[in-house]
Amino acid sequence: MTTPSHPADEAAELLPIATPARTRAALRALIRPDRGLALTGVGVLVAATAVGLLVQPLLGRIVDIVADGRPAGDLTLPVVLLVAVAAVQGVTTTIGLTRIARLGETVLARLRERFVERALDLPADRLERAGAGDLTARVTGDVARVAEAVRSALPEMARSVLAILLTLGALALLDVRFLLAALLAVPVQLLTARWYVARALTLYADQRVANGAQQQQLLETIGGAVTVRGHRLEEQHTERGAGRSRKAVELTMRSVHLVLGFYGRLHIAEYIGLAAVLIAGFWLVRDGAVSIGTATAAALYFHSLFGPVNAALVLLDDAQSAAAGLARLVGVTDLARPGTGKAGPAGGARPSPVPPQRTGPRREASRAAVAVDAVSHAYGPGRPVLHEVSLTLRPGEHVALVGTSGAGKSTLARIVVGVQQPTAGTVTAPGDPEDPSVVLVTQEVHVFTGALAEDLRLARPDATEADLRRALSTVHALDWAEALPDGLDTVVGEGGHRLDPARAQQLALARLVLADPALAVLDEATAEAGSAGARVLERSAEAALAGRTALIVAHRLTQAVAADRVVVLEAGRVVESGPHEELRDADGPYAALWRAWSGSRTAPHP
Repeated sequence: MTTPSHPADEAAELLPIATPARTRAALRALIRPDRGLALTGVGVLVAATAVGLLVQPLLGRIVDIVADGRPAGDLTLPVVLLVAVAAVQGVTTTIGLTRIARLGETVLARLRERFVERALDLPADRLERAGAGDLTARVTGDVARVAEAVRSALPEMARSVLAILLTLGALALLDVRFLLAALLAVPVQLLTARWYVARALTLYADQRVANGAQQQQLLETIGGAVTVRGHRLEEQHTERGAGRSRKAVELTMRSVHLVLGFYGRLHIAEYIGLAAVLIAGFWLVRDGAVSIGTATAAALYFHSLFGPVNAALVLLDDAQSAAAGLARLVGVTDLARPGTGKAGPAGGARPSPVPPQRTGPRREASRAAVAVDAVSHAYGPGRPVLHEVSLTLRPGEHVALVGTSGAGKSTLARIVVGVQQPTAGTVTAPGDPEDPSVVLVTQEVHVFTGALAEDLRLARPDATEADLRRALSTVHALDWAEALPDGLDTVVGEGGHRLDPARAQQLALARLVLADPALAVLDEATAEAGSAGARVLERSAEAALAGRTALIVAHRLTQAVAADRVVVLEAGRVVESGPHEELRDADGPYAALWRAWSGSRTAPHP
């Protein structure tokens, strides 16, 4: 039993965060494929905003008609034009915002795809150092922030900026002195924006980190509840969680005070600008430079700026929050991907961690030999796990890895598959570099929500129903699969028909059969089942591995008995290697393991 780890410095372990420059570059790259959509969306919005600016002069015209005592019939044309402006502006605004929204959703989808692609490729040890909380916070909270900005802030920001620029131009056309009066508010607004941005980006980034640390603490406490209670660490974990929650609340309150100060400064800017425009209008009308209607239009123009200026500045809040989230997402998408058929950090060829989609028969097992040469691995300074391990899997050979907990079996298995990079040494899996054909099955099997047949087709999308039935039959799972309420069309996974651990593992083994790899790695794939379920799974695994090279991390020594060769690991080193019978009779480490295991069983060993 071990106590859950608690790094002293969480920030040093977290996944990276992209710099502002890198975030902007990544955003440009995401938008680049849809430049046409962006340009047409902005163009239509410009037209819509320009048409809308005709409202103020038309209202000013109405004021002049009334002030001059003209006939009521003179009001007909400006009123009709006001209705026409409203209709045209409504239609063009809808079209423009729709295109901007489509652009945003397309970019967001592209970002999500790249994030998921990189996250799935991250080495296991890197994720373990960062903790599940950091990645969870990014894939939930940060994606939600960016999505919210794309769906609401982006269209509104585009419209607001265009309205500001065109309205200031319209003020200049009425009289440049109106524009100069309105610009008196700009220094206050710019200082407000600068004051806010300087504080917001760091604050929101700190909030994301604090929320990630809080989630990580909750996940560790809940996931390790049995260990926490066993070591009487409830008070310690509660205090640790409370401390991280206090940090998150403190940062939230700081952001509230920041926003309140932001709004207060904006109201001062509005007062200064409107007062200046009204005073300028008074003097210009008194001097006969402009009419009352023109002064009215200028005041209405500046008043109409309240909405877009405040919206643009207020949206800085959403923009800064989204920018902080985007930087955390880009930080993950920029992580170097593990080698897939390319040289790893130690210079060795790496097998792909993702099984390819297969459309033809499996390669011959003779092309699947694996060579592990002087591989070492450490999860950090002072935490070595493997020490110069060398191992060769001959074509078609089944090798069982055995050893006590912590010996490095699972780490070696993940390095062979390619989901984890070694600190030193090389792993070579000969074969077609575009079809490395390597599959890993662990004790933690995820059943995806959907029809059982579609879950199986994850391994081979082109598989026919006959292929699915053959795969299930191979692993002795066809009977229970056909007995489900809707057979292979039964919905399984979350919210559907729940599969027990043994059946979930058979499903994973059936996927392995469909993927048809030349090299298969089983990492304690029968560990989650009880004794009766383990016997069924061992038969299923034996059938699934027939005719292919296999590395088996043995949870039960019956798997070692059935293997062609047994490799014993102790403290990250190979200490024995040979057939089961030879090692059992050699009175070495394996013999000791065998005596301890067979002595704990009521039935005689094979």
